[in-house]
Amino acid sequence: MADTAFGHSRTGSRAQLQATYLDLVRRRRMYGGILLVFFVVLMAAGFNLAQSRNAGGFIDGLPMVLSFPSEVIGEAWRNRANVPEMIAEHVPSLIETVNIAAVSTLLGGIAAMLLALLSTRGLARWPALTPVFRRIMDATRAVPEIVIALMLIYILGGGPIPAVAAIALHTAGALGKLFSEVAENADLKPVEGLTSVGATWGQKMWLGIIPQVAPNWLSYGLMRFEINVRASAILGFVGSGGIGYDLKIAMQWGQGRYDEVVAIFLLLFFTIVAIDRLSDHARARLVKGRSA
Repeated sequence: MADTAFGHSRTGSRAQLQATYLDLVRRRRMYGGILLVFFVVLMAAGFNLAQSRNAGGFIDGLPMVLSFPSEVIGEAWRNRANVPEMIAEHVPSLIETVNIAAVSTLLGGIAAMLLALLSTRGLARWPALTPVFRRIMDATRAVPEIVIALMLIYILGGGPIPAVAAIALHTAGALGKLFSEVAENADLKPVEGLTSVGATWGQKMWLGIIPQVAPNWLSYGLMRFEINVRASAILGFVGSGGIGYDLKIAMQWGQGRYDEVVAIFLLLFFTIVAIDRLSDHARARLVKGRSA
């Protein structure tokens, strides 16, 4: 009798568990369906709003999506003999763009190092001010470079200085966040040892933390340099100099200058690819000790 009762109990428990599982699955499917319907309705409403505010309909203009690129490439192909010469003409502007990216990455990286150490728990010079330094990084990271550049161009005028300042500010916030996360995982035993012999906060950071985090910090810095090359080219469209400004002028002239547009695009593309490959190689050597 006991074995029979025990068998019935196990069967009932298994059936109850199965019923609970099926009920949970039905609930998850129901909630998933509701979220899917909500998402579809939201997308449809957003599309209709955008469609009503467009100068022309999206569906009507879809067949023309390749007309402008084909026109640009066609003109460049007809004048392809002039493209190498045009590429050479814009090398000085490219050098200016790379210089803007390099200087802004260096300045932003130095600021990021200081902000990261001052905002990292367990390492901060003034622990009570840690939230303040974190909010500073959030603020500089939240504002796009182009917005900062437009404000500085209004104050300082056109040229590379507003671009350098804008990119450096954004870099300080973006790298500061990454640097802080790396520093939080650092071993604190060297810091404790330096504290026991009376080292200052700067000495503890320089001798106890920087050697541990330097490879990852340099890796993030190189990755940010790639991003800043693209950003400096984009800022050229708002009058910050460099190859982006040349591209803007060439596109404004329209037909007759499309071969120059393609030459600038090719120059910028191959430069970014080269920087990307060199940065990948350097990051692999720094972090893993081998070639990419």
